Amino acid sequence: MSNVERELSISQLAELAMESQMAVDIDWSKLNLTKNEAFSMMAGNVIDQLEAVPDEQRPIVAMATITKLLVENFVLNTKLQGK
Repeated sequence: MSNVERELSISQLAELAMESQMAVDIDWSKLNLTKNEAFSMMAGNVIDQLEAVPDEQRPIVAMATITKLLVENFVLNTKLQGK
């Protein structure tokens, strides 16, 4: 993937992710980066990780990663709510 294609992919992935409703409201002013920077950085990490996986294994690796992140988010939110 060329640098231009990669940047477009990061931008598109970050935009799509930002369109999803966040489970927790985040006060971005308390962080050292903006919402766009955070989503772009994470989108870049996702692309880097999936590029290292053979094409035929990407869907299952992506689904396993999503499942892991959902569980981590669920546990974190449960702890934050004091349950």
